[in-house]
Amino acid sequence: MYDDASFYTFMPSAAPQEDRQTTPMHKRRQSLLKQPNEDSQANERTLDAIGEPSTDATHPAAPPKATLNRRAQSYTDFHHAAKAVLHRDVNPEQRKASGSYEDIKDDLEFMDWYDGLENDLLDASHEEYTNYQKQLDLYSSHLDSLLSDSTNTLDLLTSLSDSFKSVETQTTSFQKQCEGLTREQKRLTQLADEITQNLKYYSFLEPVTRRLNAPGAGSLVRSQEFSSMLARLDECLEYMAAHPEHREASTYRSRYRMLMTRGLTLIRVNFVNGLKDVSSDVMKRIAERQLNDTTMSALLYAKFRVGASEVKEVVQEIRKRTVRASGANAGGESEYLGLMNELYANYSATRAKLIIPWITKKIRDVAVAPSTSKELVPFARNSISYMREMCTYEYDLWREWFDGEDGLYDFLESACEPLYDELRPRIIHENEILKLCELCTLLQTRYMHDQDDDEPLAANELDFSVLIRPALEDAQTRLVFRTQAILRDEIERYKPKPDVLDYPACNRKVSLSGSKNQRSATSGRKVSNAEPMTPMPKTPMIVEGGDSLDGQWGFDTQAAFQGWYPTLRKAIWLLSRIYRLVNSTVFDDLAHQIVHQTTLSLYHASTLISTNHTRADGHLFLIKHLLILKQQIVAFDIEYVVTPDINIDFSGVTNTFHELRERGGFFDPRNLWKRMGGNLLPKVVENMLDAKVELDGRLRGVITDFTTGSADRITNPITDTATAKKGFDPLKAVNQIKAITEKEVPSLRKKLDEYLDDRRTKETLVSAVQDLVVQRYETFYEGQMRGKHGAESGSRRASKKGKGREDEVWDVDMFEEWAGGVFRVGKVLGREDEGEGDDEDDDDDGFLSDGGSGTVSF
Repeated sequence: MYDDASFYTFMPSAAPQEDRQTTPMHKRRQSLLKQPNEDSQANERTLDAIGEPSTDATHPAAPPKATLNRRAQSYTDFHHAAKAVLHRDVNPEQRKASGSYEDIKDDLEFMDWYDGLENDLLDASHEEYTNYQKQLDLYSSHLDSLLSDSTNTLDLLTSLSDSFKSVETQTTSFQKQCEGLTREQKRLTQLADEITQNLKYYSFLEPVTRRLNAPGAGSLVRSQEFSSMLARLDECLEYMAAHPEHREASTYRSRYRMLMTRGLTLIRVNFVNGLKDVSSDVMKRIAERQLNDTTMSALLYAKFRVGASEVKEVVQEIRKRTVRASGANAGGESEYLGLMNELYANYSATRAKLIIPWITKKIRDVAVAPSTSKELVPFARNSISYMREMCTYEYDLWREWFDGEDGLYDFLESACEPLYDELRPRIIHENEILKLCELCTLLQTRYMHDQDDDEPLAANELDFSVLIRPALEDAQTRLVFRTQAILRDEIERYKPKPDVLDYPACNRKVSLSGSKNQRSATSGRKVSNAEPMTPMPKTPMIVEGGDSLDGQWGFDTQAAFQGWYPTLRKAIWLLSRIYRLVNSTVFDDLAHQIVHQTTLSLYHASTLISTNHTRADGHLFLIKHLLILKQQIVAFDIEYVVTPDINIDFSGVTNTFHELRERGGFFDPRNLWKRMGGNLLPKVVENMLDAKVELDGRLRGVITDFTTGSADRITNPITDTATAKKGFDPLKAVNQIKAITEKEVPSLRKKLDEYLDDRRTKETLVSAVQDLVVQRYETFYEGQMRGKHGAESGSRRASKKGKGREDEVWDVDMFEEWAGGVFRVGKVLGREDEGEGDDEDDDDDGFLSDGGSGTVSF
């Protein structure tokens, strides 16, 4: 009945109808994204329609008055409007159709009229309710319209929300796209920078190739630009080596290497040309006129120092790449090392042409000088001093041209060839060992660097010992050869004359004063008048030339080696001469040979003396000289570690085959297999040559032989052979022993005095003889006590205390006490002797007695 738009016709308005129609309608603000949206446009139109007032002329301009209780007027009050509508619904035509009472003509019309009246009355009675119902319907319709509009508004807002979400999604996507583009831009920028950075290592190839291969490229060598160019080449080579995965890396690396070689070759060419110009100028001036030493020195050194610093900086470009290459990849950069060696060789050859003729002339002048023409040591001293000065000058000049000492000492060794050519033949033809020793001493003390010195050489100091070492080795080799020759001719093959073996007569020729003087001069000890001692110095006795019995050896036998056997004198003299002049290993080997051959020579002489005189003379001769030799070799610090001499003994093989042949089973395989585990196989024999062990063994043996022989002479009546004889009388044998002891002990001491001067040594030997006599008497006594005369001997046994009886066999204690009174061991030594020499003679006491056993031990 009513449309939704009719409601707006009842809304009061302050403006006239015409003004409302001309007022611009409400329009929505366009979207920021300005995107077409049909739903939004439809919703916009709906909202515009809601806000526009109705222009229908059928409806009144104002709503009718409400029939119900009046409420506060508002836009939602539709009472008056509804009432007016209800009154306006009764159409006059309809009223006319219903007619009046006067117009009724029949019953049918009456019935119609009555029905109409009844309906009108009914309608009139229900009019208020009907109007209210219509108002409610109107409200319901209006609310439905509001709900519909609200629904449309919500739909519009939902659409706007969706649009905003879409915009937000698109904005987020756009932001992400922008960020991705930004990152891509950065990546591309960085990639472009890297390409540019990497490309410069490749783009540098063409310009540097043109520069290095252009005419006159050698003029760039001494400029700063050239050094920068080589540094760029180093960077390119390092880059190519670090990125082998690049496609053209190997090609570019080989080409850069060729360019580097080209650049360093330009340096070599420039160096050689500059050096050639200087040397040509110097040689031209030398050839023009005769120059003195001052002018020659100025030409050879001052001329070469001009511009040397610039050349050194340029040469350093090759050297630092040589060091870098050798440290990084040994053998991989050999062309750089070859270039540096060419520079060294060229410089050495150039300098050798200038200085070697001059050095040769000076060395020859020294060689023909009257004071050095025939003497080895003065010539060596003067010539080596001159060469040291020359080598110092060349060392300083080398350091001005080059940084480092690579190739320096090779050049200096070639410069020293004139010295070697003159000195080596003189050393080889020198037969006097004293001069060879003096030469070795000169070289070691003045020119060789002491390896034990804690202070090393300075960084810029010449090590002249490296240059003079060949001369020292030649002298040492010759010294060792002459030592071996003397050892062979004068010790090993020595044949003594009869007067040399005339002992003890030779000992009587040695005066006591001479012995004292020798002791004081050689050992440096204070010797008392009451104790003359055998000269046994503990330091090497190096005696210079003087009055001597054998002038070719240069030692004074009267003053230093009185009473010594000639081979012993030569042995000690040789050891004292070569001590610390040759290598320690060589000296130890020579010392072993000398001690060994001297020991054999002394043993042979002892055998001859025993044959010509008595065994005691031979034993005491050997004891005396072995003691001297033992104490002398202690001073030389000989290391007794000798390599064994290994031989293969085939004697068992030959003996086995000889035995099989004699027995007739030579061709029987069973006999061969039986012998296989025995003597058929050769044996490995090790001959260990240890001079100290050999010397100690010889000394122990001869002391044992001497003490045993002396004891045998005293205890001869009580030997096993004597006691086994029929009718042996123990008492008589004991009396004989006492008589022999009283006779032999003075002879023994006299014999010891003829050979030995050291009282402690003599008393130790006498004590050993006494102990051995007492030990044998104890064996004899125990045997008699167990024998058939045990009862009788026991009845006449003397007391252990008091004086023994002459008519009875003494027991061991009594005999020992009596022997102590006869031998008087230690009683001949004074109080001063007991406190002196303890440290000196400890070694002798160690192997001269073992505490009363009667034998010797170490």
